[in-house]
Amino acid sequence: MSTSETPSFVRLRVEMVLEVSDADALTGTALESIAADFTAPGTPSDESPEERTHAEETVREDAAEALASLIDPFDLVSQVPGVELAQASWSSETIDYDPEAEDWAAGEDGDQEYYGIEDNETDDEEGGAHTER
Repeated sequence: MSTSETPSFVRLRVEMVLEVSDADALTGTALESIAADFTAPGTPSDESPEERTHAEETVREDAAEALASLIDPFDLVSQVPGVELAQASWSSETIDYDPEAEDWAAGEDGDQEYYGIEDNETDDEEGGAHTER
């Protein structure tokens, strides 16, 4: 089997800080998405009205949750030729952000600690909590 026929896996890390300039628009879009998900043909019958209510309450209470409910990693890579999404996890949180602070610079030594990468010869990853959605 040649190299091109051997499957290989690549971990792509993306960290973004987004400014929510219109929380009402974000929440409204998330609520519309939830409504569409629960009324779409083929919606699993095990999704109860309580689950929908919980999802709606969650996005109303937290803009970070509203954003996370709208982000789909598949959409980010679906148009990239030659790749197929094998696994995805992501999380969101409201943060205090100061773009002038030194610790926000990309590529700092602390990045490896953030991602739970031990400094070893194999670059194996260990630890690192992620919320799967």
